[in-house]
Amino acid sequence: MAILFVITLFSCEGNYSNVQKLQQADNLPFAEGKGVNMKYTDSGVVVANLKAPELLDFANKEFPYKEFPKGVELYFWQDGKLSTVFSDYAILYEDTDLVDLRKNVVVVTSDSVILKADQLYWDQSREWVYTDQPYQIQLKDGSVNNGESFDSNQDFTTFISRNNQGTQLIDKTKLKDDQ
Repeated sequence: MAILFVITLFSCEGNYSNVQKLQQADNLPFAEGKGVNMKYTDSGVVVANLKAPELLDFANKEFPYKEFPKGVELYFWQDGKLSTVFSDYAILYEDTDLVDLRKNVVVVTSDSVILKADQLYWDQSREWVYTDQPYQIQLKDGSVNNGESFDSNQDFTTFISRNNQGTQLIDKTKLKDDQ
């Protein structure tokens, strides 16, 4: 009888673990937010403001992430200058600091660079943005580039484009000065 009791006790514990795993398999978020308006500060100064109609926090997953299924608006300030990012869908992978922006992505930098893309990855820790999807970028000098993919630092001063076409504006006065 004692052996039967011990077997039953351990089998119940095993079933409880299985029930917990089944609950996680439902793909339910750890937390949900509606009408999200998060402000990030540095020394009491707002440096970023994230707005989203909906936030799903999957911190309970093995590879935690935050999902914004109805899009995001991100406003951030550097040296008092405003840059914006908009997209119809976004995911932030917490362990890697990678942001995946999808559908109607528009980035406007403080110095008037305008980027439009179907999808854009932003590696926050490396301060790098890239995509392997079609994009259009208008640089601060008015040059326009349409391409299939690119890699760039987040301020677009190092921009490597592949398979592209566009209009490059050349300042003739600078050409004369260099000759």
